[in-house]
Amino acid sequence: MRILPAGDTALLVELDTLAQATALLASLVADPIPGAGEPVPGARTLLVPFRPHAVSASGLAAALRSRPLVRPDDDVARVVDIPTVYDGEDLTSLAALLGWSPEELVRRHTAATWTVGFMGFAPGFSYLTCTDPAWPQVPRLGSPRTRVPAGAVALAGPYAGVYPRVSPGGWQLVGQTDAAIWDATRTPPVLWAPGDVVRFQPVPPDAVNATRRAPGAEPAPIVPGADATPDLDAGRAVLVVDAGRGTLIQDLGRTGVAHLGVGQSGAADPRSLRAANRAVGNPPGAAAIETEGLLRIRASGDVVVALTGALVTAHVRRDAAGGGVRERPAPSSVPFLLHDGEELALGEPTRGRRTYVAMRGGVDVPVTLGSRSTDTLGGVGPAPLTAGTVLPVGADVAAAVETGDVGAPDPASLPTPGQTTTLRIVVGPHPDWFDDGAATLTAQEWEVTALADRVGIRLAGRPLRRTAARADAELPSEGMVTGAVQVPPNGQPILFLPDHPVTGGYPPVAVVVTADLPLLGQLPTSARVRFARTDEPGA
Repeated sequence: MRILPAGDTALLVELDTLAQATALLASLVADPIPGAGEPVPGARTLLVPFRPHAVSASGLAAALRSRPLVRPDDDVARVVDIPTVYDGEDLTSLAALLGWSPEELVRRHTAATWTVGFMGFAPGFSYLTCTDPAWPQVPRLGSPRTRVPAGAVALAGPYAGVYPRVSPGGWQLVGQTDAAIWDATRTPPVLWAPGDVVRFQPVPPDAVNATRRAPGAEPAPIVPGADATPDLDAGRAVLVVDAGRGTLIQDLGRTGVAHLGVGQSGAADPRSLRAANRAVGNPPGAAAIETEGLLRIRASGDVVVALTGALVTAHVRRDAAGGGVRERPAPSSVPFLLHDGEELALGEPTRGRRTYVAMRGGVDVPVTLGSRSTDTLGGVGPAPLTAGTVLPVGADVAAAVETGDVGAPDPASLPTPGQTTTLRIVVGPHPDWFDDGAATLTAQEWEVTALADRVGIRLAGRPLRRTAARADAELPSEGMVTGAVQVPPNGQPILFLPDHPVTGGYPPVAVVVTADLPLLGQLPTSARVRFARTDEPGA
């Protein structure tokens, strides 16, 4: 067992096999370590988050080393049968590549026993490992497809998998199934769990109804649309007149669902979300609007509103008697009243990137897996907001509105294009993949490119070089955290934001410390970033 730091609030446990990782996961689920969070299994690893005020990194490491790496004999695996039509686009070409006929590939695939190893990439997507030691390494496609249908049965590397929903992907497609791998309305929402045994059962083409494939395969809006009329008897609402850019519903995210392949998501700048909610008297995690600018909303009924986050010009407008428009500036970080029929209009941010619009009572959209957040990568939660969307305002109020300091960051302190922001990092878990460890990362300033969203920010600078021994190596998929500085083969780092995949296959060289994570959501294009090392937590 090798234990590595993954930031200041997580440890990465490296093991020899997937079976050991699964055994350690089972042990932690059955008997949690006080202070440890939900573990995230990988191909041969377990990512274990922790609360530093409850357990130290060294204390957690010692507790992990005491755990068994063999599952109990009485732990009987559940068997899941997957009816499969073998008509995939890559069946014939893959069989030829492996030196088999298509019939032989199907025979071997169905004769093998597969085990659910770990989940990642997308909600419910599981990496299934084969018990046949002669099963070949299957190459991924040279160019990934932009759209893989829900229910596609696929192969890549040593794994098999089933795409639970429509998504891009580079695995070889050999068949399809209508088994409901993922359904967010079901308990549990995923058909299988780590350690389950999976058998693929060949069935004729008419046995799979494509229209029934994978409920919830296409993420659908769960908020009223343009033709909806607010029920004023039930409360207040706001109408989205212009959704602007990058406008979503966010709260503090989902917890306890990483084992399902579902990320935490949540506000990209949680500090500003909490401050906006505090200003209007909401609980800190109430749902609010997150936007990158140019948003316009109209109140239906009187609504108390607060703005925090990016420095942005904001105005309240309403039609004036006799024609024309009356306009007044909207303040930042203090509550104000948006009267029935008035519009709030935001401009372009001049500092920072994201603004939070909290309404007293919170945005009252349905809860999915414990959160109202939109996960842009996983397709979980409300759809991105569009013009005409009606958002009900709830009654989730905790206290009176705040008129003093609500703890919002000073918008004037947020980064601008060309300005340098220093981010503190804990080096690890994989600096040994690079010639000079993390030295290249910390020795220069990096530019925030336009390739940035809630999944991650691509940085540009002098690339990190892999060691000769790792030049062509692939990292077995392992759990990832927000703030991870992941480095793909081109050496240009990617900073992970809240919608990052639960697992990833590029080595992280460092992780941004928890206290600096809110800054990631406020980095605009062309801003500069410098990384500064901190002491690594002892393990």
